[in-house]
Amino acid sequence: MITDLTEIVIETDRLKLVPTSLKYSSEIFKEFTQEITIYMFPKPPKEIKETEDFINSSIQKMANGEELQVVILNKKTGEFLGHGGVTKLKTDTPELGIWIKQSAHGNKFGWEAVKALKEWAESNLQYKYIIYPVDKRNIASRKIAESLGGIVEDEYQKKNMSGNILDEVEYRIYPQKSS
Repeated sequence: MITDLTEIVIETDRLKLVPTSLKYSSEIFKEFTQEITIYMFPKPPKEIKETEDFINSSIQKMANGEELQVVILNKKTGEFLGHGGVTKLKTDTPELGIWIKQSAHGNKFGWEAVKALKEWAESNLQYKYIIYPVDKRNIASRKIAESLGGIVEDEYQKKNMSGNILDEVEYRIYPQKSS
């Protein structure tokens, strides 16, 4: 089992996923808006200190091998595109989530980042399935889960940190069978 995840870099054709660090605190703070979080559990931070606290907590959890939190960058330009992660790594049902900033929507960056994180999990973890919770109304995220073989295995309502009710479907993405 991997322990320290603070040095992991994942690259795709267009993206570079690097460990979350304070270097990106202002971009995360600026882009993690009400519009982005509408279908998510967390709420947007009111002060940059909340973002910095999240990043510092993430760094500690990565150092302990508990989760992988990454900043999603455009591989060619270095532009900040969003954030993602795989949490609950010390369980047999890790959880995956990402968000892409508003101005970068519609380019399939979310799909590419989730696919890369799933492939990383397949190569580095042993798990029964990855949990990918999505609000029913978040069609783009549902398409991502379904394109990766995700199957809806549970449905529930949950109040998010902004006080809104999320109408969640929980996808389970099972590991690929080796031939």
